[in-house]
Amino acid sequence: MKEVVNFLSENPVQYFATIGLDNKPKVRPFQFMLEKDEKLYFCTSNQKDVFAQLKECPYIEITTSSPTFAWIRLSGKAVFSTDVEIKKAVLESSNLVKSIYQTPENPTFEIFYLEDSQAVICDFSGNPPVEYTL
Repeated sequence: MKEVVNFLSENPVQYFATIGLDNKPKVRPFQFMLEKDEKLYFCTSNQKDVFAQLKECPYIEITTSSPTFAWIRLSGKAVFSTDVEIKKAVLESSNLVKSIYQTPENPTFEIFYLEDSQAVICDFSGNPPVEYTL
């Protein structure tokens, strides 16, 4: 878990893929927020298309790469949470998110974590990819 969290934190712009309501893939930049109790948390607005897409089909995949061309592929099932303490922690972890939602009680502010997730970190070193079940 630590290696996955570090990779996501060190490479803050990830590309987040969902299945759109039109059954076609949709990819957009996203950002990992934090890890708590062995869960990887992200956030969004319930006014965005991605929220509706996750409600319809909660399975996602995320990828990003490092400046040295290592990359991660992370997949799992998005599970929404109403945990106010985690919402507070998310707001404190990101000035951008705090500027958008301001308080954990904001009715459009949604958090979710990944369940049954798997990650693979790869590079061009010649070493085999490292796989993680989270």
